[in-house]
Amino acid sequence: MRLALGIEYDGSRFLGWQTQPGGGTVQDVLQTAMAAIAGEDVKVTCAGRTDRGVHACEQVIHFDPPAARPDTAWVRGVNAMLPDSVAVLWARPVDDAFHARFSAISRSYRYILLNRQVRPALAARHAGWFHRALDVQSMRLAGEFFVGEHDFSAFRSAECQAKSPVRRVIRLDIECSGERIDFLISANAFLHHMVRNIVGTLVYVGMGKYPPAWVGDVLASRERALAAPTFGPEGLYLEAVDYGPQWALPTGRRTPASLPVEL
Repeated sequence: MRLALGIEYDGSRFLGWQTQPGGGTVQDVLQTAMAAIAGEDVKVTCAGRTDRGVHACEQVIHFDPPAARPDTAWVRGVNAMLPDSVAVLWARPVDDAFHARFSAISRSYRYILLNRQVRPALAARHAGWFHRALDVQSMRLAGEFFVGEHDFSAFRSAECQAKSPVRRVIRLDIECSGERIDFLISANAFLHHMVRNIVGTLVYVGMGKYPPAWVGDVLASRERALAAPTFGPEGLYLEAVDYGPQWALPTGRRTPASLPVEL
């Protein structure tokens, strides 16, 4: 039997998702808590590994439980063993063919940016920050260049291990409310640092450094050095993973509305 779990976490408390020899990652604390319920070691696979400081509104994992337990044990039981910065949202039995990573149709990320002159204190670990006023309409025009299937070599990190730089961006929306600007990006998959590099490039346009059409030139160049620097991880949230109706998972867009500070 295979189980799928939905997980949320505050990435500012961890060294990223993937387990490390010294511990300190989301996967480390989650597997330790799950082992306490299972009575032996448990290894989980996630939909997408997140970097240090990156948050998740709904990460999805799968694992093959070594012992039979009610679904509630994998939610309330595991949560009782976890630090308050991680929580299991739901647990569902799935077919053995289900794979948290390879069965996913798309993934959606949200980057929350605080656009004001002074740096944030209460939101410092949960939102990005830029001090100069940004032209949201110019950024929206620039964002249109990313939609569709492209070679995103100019927006991947040097450490990216993906075999192909080609990705299909399904949507890129920019929402603005007061000092808060949200970048919402959905794609079939993402390269390492791809979202943060896209946000940094859109900020360059928003501050007037380049016109919107410059983004098309950077994409076509496939040169990472021509795009903007990588934006910080603080404002990035894995918001949703879509698997399609055949798996009957309770996944959906979970907007990070309840943050430690009203943004």
